Amino acid sequence: MGIANKLRLSSSLSRILHRRILYSSASRSFTTSEGHRPTIVHKQGLDILHDPWFNKGTAFTMTERNRLDLRGLLPPNVMDSEQQIQRFMTDLKRLEEQARDGPSDPNALAKWRILNRLHDRNETMYYKVLINNIEEYAPIVYTPTVGLVCQNYSGLFRRPRGMYFSAEDRGEMMSMVYNWPAEQVDMIVVTDGSRILGLGDLGVHGIGIAVGKLDLYVAAAGINPQRVLPVMIDVGTNNEKLLKDPMYLGLQQHRLEDDNYIDVIDEFMEAVYTRWPHVIVQFEDFQSKWAFKLLQRYRCTYRMFNDDVQGTAGVAIAGLLGAVRAQGRPMIDFPKMKIVVAGAGSAGIGVLNAARKTMARMLGNTETAFDSAQSQFWVVDAQGLITEGRENIDPEAQPFARKTKEMERQGLKEGATLVEVVREVKPDVLLGLSAVGGLFSKEVLEAMKVSTSTRPAIFAMSNPTKNAECTPQDAFSILGENMIFASGSPFKNVEFGSGHVGHCNQGNNMYLFPGIGLGTLLSGAPIVSDGMLQAASECLAAYMSEEEVLQGIIYPPISRIRDITKRIAAAVIKEAIEEDLVEGYREMDARELLKLNEEELMEYVENNMWNPEYPTLVYKDD
Repeated sequence: MGIANKLRLSSSLSRILHRRILYSSASRSFTTSEGHRPTIVHKQGLDILHDPWFNKGTAFTMTERNRLDLRGLLPPNVMDSEQQIQRFMTDLKRLEEQARDGPSDPNALAKWRILNRLHDRNETMYYKVLINNIEEYAPIVYTPTVGLVCQNYSGLFRRPRGMYFSAEDRGEMMSMVYNWPAEQVDMIVVTDGSRILGLGDLGVHGIGIAVGKLDLYVAAAGINPQRVLPVMIDVGTNNEKLLKDPMYLGLQQHRLEDDNYIDVIDEFMEAVYTRWPHVIVQFEDFQSKWAFKLLQRYRCTYRMFNDDVQGTAGVAIAGLLGAVRAQGRPMIDFPKMKIVVAGAGSAGIGVLNAARKTMARMLGNTETAFDSAQSQFWVVDAQGLITEGRENIDPEAQPFARKTKEMERQGLKEGATLVEVVREVKPDVLLGLSAVGGLFSKEVLEAMKVSTSTRPAIFAMSNPTKNAECTPQDAFSILGENMIFASGSPFKNVEFGSGHVGHCNQGNNMYLFPGIGLGTLLSGAPIVSDGMLQAASECLAAYMSEEEVLQGIIYPPISRIRDITKRIAAAVIKEAIEEDLVEGYREMDARELLKLNEEELMEYVENNMWNPEYPTLVYKDD
């Protein structure tokens, strides 16, 4: 082992030991239930009304108005939160059209503007509206509307939300993290803006995806909104349009590469974990060449995961297992499925690795099991079928390159088109993670008719909506109603008449990442292990009833997201216990956590999920 590697290993071990000491000595002075204690504030009057964390608007009681010097600054009628929401929703419906910025501004973006204004002035009410209407507003704060927000962020920017670290801040990040007002941060979502959804390099505009993801951590997992932090790491952009745009808010220089890039990310990670040793960092929308490298660099040292690589993979695995169940077969039959994957970026490779591990585990986790599992995949990228004959093959895709002679026997060759591969392989599943809208053309879908499966499955998982490989209407119209369809962005179900419905399952990452984050937080695990991710995926796969699955419903409705997240978090904690990773959270130390039965574990998770209720505010002079 070289000196540099020894130093890195030594640094990693010391960092883990340091964090273990901090965990064991941390103060246990918090209550177990989120939001059930008075909140001390150090401001009064207009300062309170202008602070979205504490502002209640017309819901301040007369006692609080006296205590916080708010008498005369609000209308005299005190309203409860339900009345406030009713008034807001009435205004929302009326103002949607008025909020549009010209006829080209989509209605979804108008809704985003109105919700964002509420977020700017009253966080508690914002999250109450979001949770109560999660099916309607999740597509507004997250995919697909968040893609539009990121594309137009310079024009939408009104007030800062989150933190920005740039290449110009090298050497200053350790002090910069103390500019954030929260003493405790539980969850960070960080992006470098290099691959926002399927929209490419959006530079500093990518902060919108971090904000949207954290909105779902709050709404779905009950992470306290005062303890989340969206982060943009601006290392430049290679988007020529942004480089020439005088209104662009980020660094107008080409992206850093090689060690210069790594140095910036290293400094950021060191800084945030120095101030918040227990924080969980989710990496989001990093381009493929960095996504895997950074994941491998940090995952054994820090509490972090990459949602594009690991979250997408987990949701896809849950859907694939659901597709097996929808055929009336047990999940253990998963290793028999033939799967054609379109797309070999970070998401595609992440799914392939996770699916191979799942199959191999079901087959006994031997070397032969891994070889057998690997033979179930055919990967097609922009250059066609990937085989060992490919020059300059991506190292991450190499394990899934098909043997040339084997492919010749199947009538295929290096670079074979997607249609050719589908026609010859006759797969059970066609899985799209290509970010190429319409890739599953009529010809490709016609080829799926020869599938050997009794109920073939189409997974058009690319986001946003315009990048979906096909629509449910396309798929059902060609393959008929006896198929399974899933997509990354929301689509409406397809009506066949006579009461028959083609279910469009949204395989959205929001089913998993909130539960993974919450489970990791409440377990105190110092890392996010493969086993914890696998437990999350299998919990989601088993969530649907047998009756629902046989109807073609393989993912639950978004309306159940709080319950889904609670169960996934509990499954993650149980796996952390199995792997001897638990270190506890607040006054629930590891020994007490080990004693909890299943019902008590669920109660523990639920008690630590924040709910958007106005706290009693108590003023204390600095």
